[in-house]
Amino acid sequence: MREQVEIIFLYVSTYALSSTVLPVVQRAKVPVIVLNLQPTRAIDYKAFNALGDRGKMTGEWLAHCQACSAPEIACVFNRAGIDYHLVTGTLDDHVAWSEIHAWTEAAQVVSKMRVNRVGILGHYYCGMLDVYSDMTQQSAVFGNHFEIVEMCHLHKYRQEATPAQIAAKREDFKREFEISPECSEKELDRVAQTAVALDELVRRHDLGSLAYYYEGVDGNDYENIVTSIIAGNTSLTARGIPVAGECEIKNVQAMKIMDLLGTGGSFSELYAMDFDDDIVMLGHDGPAHPRIAQGRVGLVPLPLYHGKPGSGLSIQMTVKNGPVTLLSVVQDGQGKLKLLVAEGESVPGPILQIGNTNSRYRFSIGAKKFMNDWCKAGPAHHCAIGVGHVAQKLEKLAALWKIEFIRIC
Repeated sequence: MREQVEIIFLYVSTYALSSTVLPVVQRAKVPVIVLNLQPTRAIDYKAFNALGDRGKMTGEWLAHCQACSAPEIACVFNRAGIDYHLVTGTLDDHVAWSEIHAWTEAAQVVSKMRVNRVGILGHYYCGMLDVYSDMTQQSAVFGNHFEIVEMCHLHKYRQEATPAQIAAKREDFKREFEISPECSEKELDRVAQTAVALDELVRRHDLGSLAYYYEGVDGNDYENIVTSIIAGNTSLTARGIPVAGECEIKNVQAMKIMDLLGTGGSFSELYAMDFDDDIVMLGHDGPAHPRIAQGRVGLVPLPLYHGKPGSGLSIQMTVKNGPVTLLSVVQDGQGKLKLLVAEGESVPGPILQIGNTNSRYRFSIGAKKFMNDWCKAGPAHHCAIGVGHVAQKLEKLAALWKIEFIRIC
């Protein structure tokens, strides 16, 4: 349609024949939210019966007869194959309005994901079979474009970075990070130069997110880039351009979804379990999402990257304490996508000071059951973590994308 409608809110203000509704909805071809909202919680029976005039009484009844139209509309939509959902309550029902707002936010995310350009830089981490993705299926569901970008692009932009740009980026780092005194001037210049190149890569290719991984021969230019990339990727993630390492495409989609919902979406994996405290530890080496950090994000040197070649500067961060939501975009054995969700809490306590994001999470079902249920749902070992409880919104997103939604807690 001309106005590019994403979703229709069909408010039942009084009884209406389904034949007046069906043609409009069929033409729009978008999901419909039927608002079965009465003006009041109950009819004022005494005032109603005092009207005396049956014509006036009928008019007053019709103002409250949303429940009459709802099943008729639902029946016809079922038979016509119309995708619809019901919100039932009253006009001043805060629960109903919370649900309506959730549908609105979900529709906005669907629209923004459709125009997102996901950059793919490098290749998968060799041997991590769980992270391999079907990009065609991802585009079919989310509507996004995948832009394959080359390491030689990034190398070129890095070579073109000026001393002024590098100095300006270092000033950005001072504002964004708590820079460890152990970080050398040479390393800070190295990561700043790479960050300038990443900004240019994003600008030239109009990227809204990025998944990357690369190794290369020891000592070559490309290895120099990938070992100095974490700080720049973290800065991009903070600016709404999430970056996922190990070329985890499914997870950068999850990170983008969470970011569009305003909850963050930090790159994470299961680290360990603490059975004494009944918590699960999650984290990852960079990039992180600074906007959901507990305190400032640290920039620290690592003499050896974890499971990756080389050394350089990394980030150290804890997700702020309080309610959190974990999201994984799952691809099952039939190639279908699903959203896997868990709500929990980031809790204080001892963590590993290893130059990574690292946080402790508690779940209502307990650490053991969380672990079992999460793994059985079939996600890759990465997930996106956001602050707040947003499972309701994610469930509506899955409904709009017509994919399965799995919530374990």
